[in-house]
Amino acid sequence: MRHNLLRCGAMKVLFCGTGWLPVVDAIERAVRARVPAGVHIAVRDPNADLIDQLRDVHVILPSNCRIDRAAIGAPADLRLIQQPAAGYDGIDLAAAAERGVPVCNAPGCNADSVAEAALLLILALARRLRPAQRAFAERAIGVPAGVELRGKTLGIVGLGRSGSALARIAGAIGMRVLAVRSSSTAAEFDRLLRESDVISLHCPLTRETRGLIDADALARVKPGALLVNCARGPIVDRDAVEAALADGRLGGLGLDTYWSEPWDPLDPLYARDDVVTLPHVAGSTAETFARTADLVADNIARVLRGEAPLHRVA
Repeated sequence: MRHNLLRCGAMKVLFCGTGWLPVVDAIERAVRARVPAGVHIAVRDPNADLIDQLRDVHVILPSNCRIDRAAIGAPADLRLIQQPAAGYDGIDLAAAAERGVPVCNAPGCNADSVAEAALLLILALARRLRPAQRAFAERAIGVPAGVELRGKTLGIVGLGRSGSALARIAGAIGMRVLAVRSSSTAAEFDRLLRESDVISLHCPLTRETRGLIDADALARVKPGALLVNCARGPIVDRDAVEAALADGRLGGLGLDTYWSEPWDPLDPLYARDDVVTLPHVAGSTAETFARTADLVADNIARVLRGEAPLHRVA
């Protein structure tokens, strides 16, 4: 029988991600302010074996670290896998279910931040930011010419929190919005591809969405359309998108997520004038960190008290 962690006053939380120190700091401050003494948050040492660091852990915070079957099986008394973000495709849900360990995420905490980052990429592509920066360096005036977004059609794939937030922003600047959900029909998706001047991806990575934007989909897009991905890299078929850029079918590509991370900054794809990149920062804002910290701290406190955590995905 599991001991009562609140009575024992001992809980260890391991933040497994690397390169997200502002999130770690925010979560740690929120947890220490809201749960009883005895909760210890450790940060993974990237130079040491992950499995060894997990053995006495009660709560895993994966972040950008893959949590596979071996990782889930390592702790003797694992109580919660809490993703401090919306996406959880790097967690072996089947292995967690077999152990009876709840997996939770933090939905909606970064919705406004992601929507604003998507708009940033859309604007950068529409106003040809990379050629404009080169023109500035060359002291050229008035070039290159871009396009206005007002009156253009924005197609949003995935109408969850961030997709809905982007729809509101787009409407406010005069764009026509088309959107499809995971439950939408093939005909609705086809209409979005054919009518959209800009397509922005906001759906989770699943078996159904992996490679969703493939050669067939790109053959149906409006010539010169812009594509933005703030969701997950593998939703887009890389070979197909490179070919669509090369033949002019696609007018521009904005990326905040990639096919593998960390990415290669010397990759020729990312050097193209019609490609704009961000270093996976769409959800990285002070406001996102604060909201995420509050939600994660609340779930840790619930587990400590023996209560069911919120936002369970498996």
